[in-house]
Amino acid sequence: MNSQSLLAKVTKVYALLVKCAGMLQSPLLLVMRLWWGWSFFKAGKDHLTGHADYAGFFQTLHIPLPELNAWVAASVECVGGLCLLSGFASRLISIPLSITMIVAYLTADNEALKSIFSDPDKFTLATPFLFLLTSLLVLAFGPGAFSVDRLLARKFSPAPVNGKG
Repeated sequence: MNSQSLLAKVTKVYALLVKCAGMLQSPLLLVMRLWWGWSFFKAGKDHLTGHADYAGFFQTLHIPLPELNAWVAASVECVGGLCLLSGFASRLISIPLSITMIVAYLTADNEALKSIFSDPDKFTLATPFLFLLTSLLVLAFGPGAFSVDRLLARKFSPAPVNGKG
C-alpha cells in the first residue's frame, strides 16, 4: 500500500468519525439543557420562595441593592431554567444566565475564581462552573435539534425558492 492510498483511507475514516461524532451534538445539548435547565429552575424557585434568606446572603456578599438583585438573579435562574428545559430563546437566555454565574464567581466563589490558574480543580469544582459551562455551550452552539427554537425556525424560515434552500 502506497502512502497516498494510506492517506486516503485515513482521511476517509476520519471523515466518518467527524460525521458520527457530529450526530452526538444535539443529543448532548439536549441532555445538558434538561439537566442544568432543571437545576437552574429549581435553584431559582428556591431562591424566589426563600427570598428573604437569599437577599440576606446577597447582603453578606456586599452586593448592592441586595433585595432587588436577589429578585433579579432568582428570576433569571427560574425563567432561564425553563427556557433551557424547553429550548426556547436558548441563546438569548444564556446571556443573563452566564452573567448571573459570573457574578456568583465574583462574589460567592471569589476564592475559586482567583485560583483558576493556580488550582484549576478549585475553579471547576465551584458550584457555578457547570451552570456557566452549560450556558456558554448553549450560547455558542444553540439548543440543538430537539428544541422549541428549532421547531420555530422550521415554521418561520422562508420557503425555499425554486426548490433550493
